[in-house]
Amino acid sequence: MAVEFVGIDPDTDRDHCPTVWADTASQEILLQGWKPSPATLAACEARSPANGPVPATEAVVRIPARMISILREACDAVERAQLR
Repeated sequence: MAVEFVGIDPDTDRDHCPTVWADTASQEILLQGWKPSPATLAACEARSPANGPVPATEAVVRIPARMISILREACDAVERAQLR
């Protein structure tokens, strides 16, 4: 596993906040974010009826829009790893 820290919410208090990593070995993006409310989770599940409820082994997390550039950076890191 080659996990690289990419970024943290720029408006954070640096404690329990949205964070993004790139695993360049598995070519995956790892996200830490806020848990959605039960109503939001239900709305997400309703929008993808083919998938049904979110399995216990998966999660929906909230990432603020101010982190878009950090998410892009993580995508770029994973994409570069694919080219190696």
